Amino acid sequence: MIRFVEYRKMDAVAIAEHLKRGDFESREVLECAIDRAETVNPYINAINCPLYERAREQANHQPVPSQHSGKLAGVPFLVKDLLNDIEGVPTSNGSSAYLSIPISKKSTMVSRFVRLGFNIMGKTNTPEFGLLATTEPRAFGATHNPWNLLKTPGGSSGGSAAAVAAGIVPIASAGDGGGSIRIPASCCGLFGFKPSRGLNPIGPLHESWDGAVSEHVVCRSVRDSLLVLKSTMGPDASAHVPMLIPPDFLAAADIPLQQSLRIAYSAQSLYGGEVDVDCIDAVTRAAAKLADLGHNVEEASPPINGRQLMECYFDIYLANVNADIHNLIRQFGVRFVKKNVETLSFFLYQAGNGMVAGDYLNSRRCWAGFSEVMDRFHEQYDIWMTPVMAVPPFDLGTMQSTELEEILLTAVTRLGVSKYLNRKTLYNLGEAQLHKVPFTQLANITGQPAMSVPLEFSRNGLPVGIQFMAARLKDPLLLQLAFQLEKAHPWFDRIPETIA
Repeated sequence: MIRFVEYRKMDAVAIAEHLKRGDFESREVLECAIDRAETVNPYINAINCPLYERAREQANHQPVPSQHSGKLAGVPFLVKDLLNDIEGVPTSNGSSAYLSIPISKKSTMVSRFVRLGFNIMGKTNTPEFGLLATTEPRAFGATHNPWNLLKTPGGSSGGSAAAVAAGIVPIASAGDGGGSIRIPASCCGLFGFKPSRGLNPIGPLHESWDGAVSEHVVCRSVRDSLLVLKSTMGPDASAHVPMLIPPDFLAAADIPLQQSLRIAYSAQSLYGGEVDVDCIDAVTRAAAKLADLGHNVEEASPPINGRQLMECYFDIYLANVNADIHNLIRQFGVRFVKKNVETLSFFLYQAGNGMVAGDYLNSRRCWAGFSEVMDRFHEQYDIWMTPVMAVPPFDLGTMQSTELEEILLTAVTRLGVSKYLNRKTLYNLGEAQLHKVPFTQLANITGQPAMSVPLEFSRNGLPVGIQFMAARLKDPLLLQLAFQLEKAHPWFDRIPETIA
């Protein structure tokens, strides 16, 4: 019987190799994962939908994976409860409003995870509609950071990140619409890679958040991330614009990096807010590490109009929350929806009712301008490095509405006047939230690959992820750098002691 101390020392690739050699059986590994979940999930609340019996059936069906099984056959896995459909299991999207909607088939990414051989043992907590950089939905309660149970694990893939950091699974699915892979990876000391736009499918949707969302995983090793990406990339039948990715697109990603890279770095917020000294110091130390590895490093930033970027990002919120809640109202009625979605979500829905279609299209057209700025920037620099966040993991409850704010939001939604609010007023209301995470949304707007690498820690011992961005479809280069950093400054054995 495999012991947890052995299980925790292995990434997904190592577990799969042991299983195929017959060193232990799939059900042993699964029971180790379930036992760990039952021990720690009451404290961290990472799993909101256990599927243990379903996973046991799969493990019993194939106790020892064959050489012809998927590359990660038998590895316990969790999927984020947002966009990831499993037949017969509700996809809550962080909201009780979706719990009665039947799911008849797997989403494309789940199908590809299954093809890889993952044994899905549950779904992970996420904020309602994936909206916030913390995971505290009303429907399922807050997820706690294993490094400090009073702190956020980030969002929106906070449940997945907390589960991996706590040792329940070595890898879990995640999605990133504004930093939702990178922010939880940063908060929980994990490796989080956001692929270029369109590299992984979103089906059965044509696209999510107008193409800003990229689906992938959070994990502890770079090789786990790369293996999954190689196995899941490529469009599906519902892709809005099929991307012609050559089969060898990632062939060079794990070849040791030979050349010196031109790396620009900055710790100045794109939105003009303050950046915590821990995050500034973390980037300074990371820059020194990169210089020691032979890279050409200098302080520089692209000329991004931060206010315009922020407004474009808020427009995504208004339009997409409006569409999602509108669909729920058509299906269930407004009374049901108001009862089952959070006040903030309904406020955004009503505010979206006041958005003029032409204004949103003009906002969407600005995306190309940001891409052009970054294309020019990457003619001079291969990589841009920043903190992932402007602050270390913050206290749970920080991003939640105060009691007074909740009363005011409730009154505004009851009166239905939020659609009459000036858009600039709406932007100002949400600005404080983005000041904590001002570095991540740009890559979603431009479609660039970006990653959070767990290189640094705060003075209080909390993880501080470093973000690296490359030009569009330069995913292999970014992964080469990740492998180099992992070898020079290994992080795999640094695990939280709070629930060790």
